[in-house]
Parts: sequence; C-alpha cells; structure tokens
Amino acid sequence: MMIARFPTIDEWADHVADQFVALLNAKPNARLCLPTGNTPLPVYERVAAAVRDRRVSFCEAEVFLLDEFGGVPADAAGRCDVMLRRGLIDHVDLPEDRYHRIDTHAGDVDASARAYDARLHPAFDLTILGIGANGHIGMNEPGAPVDSPTRRVDLAQETMDGAERYFGGTHRPTWGITVGVKPLLASREVWLLATGVSKAPVLQRLATEPVGPPLPASYLHVHPNCTLFADAAALPGRATLEVAT
Repeated sequence: MMIARFPTIDEWADHVADQFVALLNAKPNARLCLPTGNTPLPVYERVAAAVRDRRVSFCEAEVFLLDEFGGVPADAAGRCDVMLRRGLIDHVDLPEDRYHRIDTHAGDVDASARAYDARLHPAFDLTILGIGANGHIGMNEPGAPVDSPTRRVDLAQETMDGAERYFGGTHRPTWGITVGVKPLLASREVWLLATGVSKAPVLQRLATEPVGPPLPASYLHVHPNCTLFADAAALPGRATLEVAT
C-alpha cells in the first residue's frame, strides 16, 4: 500500500481531485466505483468544478455505486444513490444510462445483488473507498471473507449508528447491498480515503493488525496498486504503513 499524506484537508482534496481528473483524462471511458459519505465530498466538489471548467468530462465514463442502504425510502436523503447524486452525479456530464445504481427495493434482494455483481465485469479501472471506524470497506463488515461477492449484508452496530446522521434521525438502516471484497480487489487501482482525527484509530489498526476478516480494509495491503490518501489528522506523524506479519 502506497501512502500519500497531506498537512491539511484542502491540500489532500486538491491532490486527490487532480489525480482523479488526470486518470479520467487518460482513460475517458474509465469504469469507476465510487463511495458516498462525508469524506469524499471535498474531492467531488473539485472534480465537478473541473467538469464545469471543461478540464475533464464524464461523458464516456461509467460510474458504479459502491453500496446502498436497504429498508429506507428511495428518496431518503441518506440513501447512497441520493448522496452520490447530490455530491457529484448531478453536477457532471455523465449520461444517465452510464450511472449504475443498486436496487434494494427488488422483491428478491439476493437476485438483485447477483445481477449487480454480474455487471462488474470487466473490472473497475478505479475504485475509491472510505474506511469505517470498525475497518469496513463499502458495507463489507468485519468477518467478510476475501472472496465475498456483491451481496446483501447486515450492518454492524457501529455502521448503523454512523448511518443515522445521513438520515437526520428519520431512518436507521439495518442492512444493505455492497460490492463485495472480491470485485473490489479485482479493481485495477484502489484509493483509500481517510481524513480527520476520528480515522486515526482505525488507521493505526490497519498498520498493526494482520490481513484478515476481522479488519476488511486490511485486504487492501495485498492489492498491487492501492494508495492511502490521508490528511495529517488521520495519519499523525506516520510516513509508512506496514502490515503486521
């Protein structure tokens, strides 16, 4: 895992956005798997500005939603689709048919997950991930095996607690559908984003715990082209991040 550490969130967001724009300019038809939440928002704002300034275009790209909450209304403010639209999709020139959402309202949720998994080929050119306080990536919670496919998952207590803020207290999702560890690791390139002092403990775990199901983010240590982009608050005083053996 390569490390890119920045003194401030602004410098971090500027760099990640510049890298995003460069990748999309180099491969306009890139297949992108993108997350939601608060961490990537400063990056998305800068990427959207680059589209407005005609420095980059999404017109040939494909965007796949990383995960989605189940059991909440389709228009709920905290749904991942709604958040990604609000933060990025509605501000760029991505054709509607090139944005791929996850259907958690289907009658057969397991079939919906399998159908989404079947669309994840060829592999993503770039997957961007956040990291949960318990080490989850996407909704791949602790215990997720390395070969897990896209599937329905029950959310960990920490994830349910954290999700409530996205819904303004109106909903508390208990399950979701997530792109599995297997297709995430198949991505040609993976970026792990972490900012703020609240992420420092889990990054410390990432530095000291062995690769395995208790810490799903640890699987990224075995990916051949993964970069951790962090600010100084999330990664204080650390120049390298080595996995324990």
